Amino acid sequence: MDELIEDRDLLPATRRALSHRVAVAQSEGRAPSVVAAVARGSGIVWEGARTSVAGPGPDGNVQYRVGSISKTFTAVLVMRLRDEGLLDLSDPLEKHLPGTGVGEVTVAQLLCHTGGLAAETPGAWWERTPGSTRPELADVLGEDPFRHAPGRRYHYSNPGYTLLGSLVEALRGKPWAQVLRAEVLEPLGLDRTGEVPRAPHADGWAVHPWADVMMPEPLEDLGLMAAAGQLWSTTRDLARFAGFLLRGDERVLSAATVREMRAAASPPEPGVAEAGYGLGLQLAVHGGRRLAGHTGSLPGFVAALWISEADDVAAVVLANCTSGLPVATVAADLLAIVAEAEPRFPEPWRPLREADPVALELCGPWYWGTSAQVVRLTADGALQLEPVGATGRAARFRAEPDGSWRGLSGYYAGETLRAVRREDGSVSHLDLGSFVFTREPYDAGAPVPGGVDPGGWRGIG
Repeated sequence: MDELIEDRDLLPATRRALSHRVAVAQSEGRAPSVVAAVARGSGIVWEGARTSVAGPGPDGNVQYRVGSISKTFTAVLVMRLRDEGLLDLSDPLEKHLPGTGVGEVTVAQLLCHTGGLAAETPGAWWERTPGSTRPELADVLGEDPFRHAPGRRYHYSNPGYTLLGSLVEALRGKPWAQVLRAEVLEPLGLDRTGEVPRAPHADGWAVHPWADVMMPEPLEDLGLMAAAGQLWSTTRDLARFAGFLLRGDERVLSAATVREMRAAASPPEPGVAEAGYGLGLQLAVHGGRRLAGHTGSLPGFVAALWISEADDVAAVVLANCTSGLPVATVAADLLAIVAEAEPRFPEPWRPLREADPVALELCGPWYWGTSAQVVRLTADGALQLEPVGATGRAARFRAEPDGSWRGLSGYYAGETLRAVRREDGSVSHLDLGSFVFTREPYDAGAPVPGGVDPGGWRGIG
């Protein structure tokens, strides 16, 4: 049997387009150095760099500070605690970390920035002052920690992730960095990622906004704020981490849990988080393409990591300048170059090994009133309900032991689909959260809410 094998090597024109985009970014962004990588499938397919100053590399092995990408690593630790049954995302913080003064905020709200906490700490610019100036959580939260009522809206909060780091330490009984290394970095092979820089690493620079001159930025230990932005990493490590965020790794988190992290958990915030925010992951739409990942910045460094599940492509961009280079846009552009120039090969179609006769019976066209829908049985044994045409509600359903089907996505996520049978055992209709789907539009033989006009269907005259 012939098998189509996807070649991971990129075409010369694609590689040149990627290199050109990084060169333009470094030049126009006035960055001392930029290093980037694109991954597809299970590995890196392209690496590139541009530099104008003396120093190591840059290449995929040189460390840069990644700022708030650290939050995604912290979220992974929290989701591990959830999957182990040590906490529930709906738990109030007070249950596991008492005495903070903001204990009514839930774990989920902290993960997706809906806890209403302030964006920054009180006092001096925390990213540019020693961590020793914040020895207690009270120094991070201040006397007035809330800006909004918990659960009302998205409001990005660095102190919120400081609380999550402290939560990890409380439940594990070990420092955040130690837990991260043992439970995430080592299992995933991220040996060039850590809380302190290890050679070779880039130096952080501030570039003057109106003159082509620079000065070095201080490299502060963030102390209690480490879980929000402490980490250093490389493009190669982050590309590997991006693959984990797409596919999961049973040694750390399952594919189902990382998929949960990628789903929107907070409402969109116009101009800030247009696509909402997941559980430790920023969400965005770039050129019609849905992305998940995170950006980061600390004095001297900017960073971005984006993944596109639909394209199975990830891009990472790191630079050693405080501002000026739009890393989020550059990373999204690199991802799009590969996805559009060399779209992924679809998985080969394969028939089911064994078809469930009950599921087969439900396949085919159904109608909600006059809205045409179709039910399909997919290769993984799930049911897919989708509209016939451009508009309507689509969802996937998983079989339950009692013969019902549980919604996994879309409007019907968590809802129950049941096949209602007649006395002879044949299917009369589908019931989905009080929506009735029948084999004919407004089937007179089914219990259609509102009844059917006795005159039936008719023309105008």
